[in-house]
Amino acid sequence: MGIDGFDADAFIAATLAEDLGDKGDITGNAVIPATARFDSVMDTRDDVVVAGLPLAAGFFRALDPDCQIEILANEGAFVAAGGDLMRISGSARALLAAERSALNSVQHLTGIATMTRAYVDAMAGSGARLLDTRKTIPGLRRLEKYATRMGGAQNHRMGLWDAAMIKDNHIAVAGGVMEAARAAVAAGIRDIIVEVDDIAQIEPALSGGATHLLLDNMDVGQLRACVALVAGRVPTEASGGVRLDTIGAIAASGVDYVSVGRLTQSAPAADIGLDHVAQNVA
Repeated sequence: MGIDGFDADAFIAATLAEDLGDKGDITGNAVIPATARFDSVMDTRDDVVVAGLPLAAGFFRALDPDCQIEILANEGAFVAAGGDLMRISGSARALLAAERSALNSVQHLTGIATMTRAYVDAMAGSGARLLDTRKTIPGLRRLEKYATRMGGAQNHRMGLWDAAMIKDNHIAVAGGVMEAARAAVAAGIRDIIVEVDDIAQIEPALSGGATHLLLDNMDVGQLRACVALVAGRVPTEASGGVRLDTIGAIAASGVDYVSVGRLTQSAPAADIGLDHVAQNVA
């Protein structure tokens, strides 16, 4: 899939090993002839924004390298309910053994991309950008953040290593907002995000060297006041408790970014299935 830092082959191998164990697919091996073919279509029962089809194809190819696959939708594309996403043809035993792993992956990633697009649409015209967070399933961060990009979001920090984010507990231990920010500057960190939950913390954060302010759990009036005080000196980000029905007003407050943890934390899986297609016999 070309995701930086993500080893698709290793992920596919580990996922299939989890499902197949040391005995393989005992159902398929028992009831399906070794020479049987499986001609199928993957389709969606929901309106979706697609993510993860190349990964799903990788599962099928891992167990049947000679299978024929036609991907019918681009990553990040909207597909209406009833639309076909992929055609797969090959060994019935192999493809059915890979089916659940392939579907689990594409359902999860497409669910994230679809929810993300809904949030992006809800804040359209505000000028603000949607950010994801680190609230991801352990081991799946690269994949899940890929899915938010397909939905139209911008990735926030990938991990603890690529930017400092000074939050309330850091501030409490460091002795204050300014002290924490200055310590990050002294450590040679370039990108320093400081979380503030009160307008009074803004000037100390900026004086300490913050390069980005996260305005935490503020109402729209508070956000507007903070944006006016910052006056473009650093980017501002609204975060905390953002919902689909509130993000429009939050984004219109003048912040540069809105971050939403539920994109990866709470997105429901898309209803996507794989069905055998009977071949016409002349």
